[in-house]
Amino acid sequence: MRTVKGRIHSVVTGGMVDGPGIRFVVFTQGCPLRCLYCHNPDTWKKSGGREVTVAEIIDHAKTYKRYMEASGGGITVTGGEPLMQPDFVEALLKEARSLGIHTAVDTSGFGTEEARKRVLLNADLVLLDMKSINPSTFKKVSGVERDSTLAALAELREAKIPVWIRHVVVPGLTDELEDARELARVLSEYDNIEKIEILPFHKLGEFKWQELGLNYTLGETQPPAKDLIDTIRQIFREVGFTVT
Repeated sequence: MRTVKGRIHSVVTGGMVDGPGIRFVVFTQGCPLRCLYCHNPDTWKKSGGREVTVAEIIDHAKTYKRYMEASGGGITVTGGEPLMQPDFVEALLKEARSLGIHTAVDTSGFGTEEARKRVLLNADLVLLDMKSINPSTFKKVSGVERDSTLAALAELREAKIPVWIRHVVVPGLTDELEDARELARVLSEYDNIEKIEILPFHKLGEFKWQELGLNYTLGETQPPAKDLIDTIRQIFREVGFTVT
């Protein structure tokens, strides 16, 4: 497994927002989604970044193992979309777990059934990005259908893999309260969901779009009001979820 190769954009040590504890975060290359608010458009091309082996990543991560263990952290694989490189990510997860390192995958769930099962069912935790429960909004935001995300959610429930749901609130796109209530209702049927993360939209990645010559259509969109975020969080709390 240590010789399996993949392409990554970068790694971040000491990550604090990509799962529990202190995380060693691996950003993979390649993503089929074109989310309007993506802050990593430089990871879209699978041919970008640099080639590495599982051994290189694991050996680097092991130098931070003491901090990860003390904080209840571990390795998080994000992107890009990790499901685009199932050979590499599966091998990386298995190697990490063999060393007792907690693993998490941050994903949209968009991939083949084989890729989803090879990758997601080998993780200790999945951070699943739920763009919207509304199919037309999901497609408008991401450029793809919601089917793979819902399939991933069902597969994770069957396998009893813990899930954190991530939902970005974008004014004028994903801020409809009725959609939030429907999403809360649907997710309440999944007993493996440990937490809901309601994430306010931001434009920290806008400069990357400009550097890449891409059209950033949310340039005039402002972050959501605190009252709106509080209201949406309360909707999920009312059906019993832990919400941040």
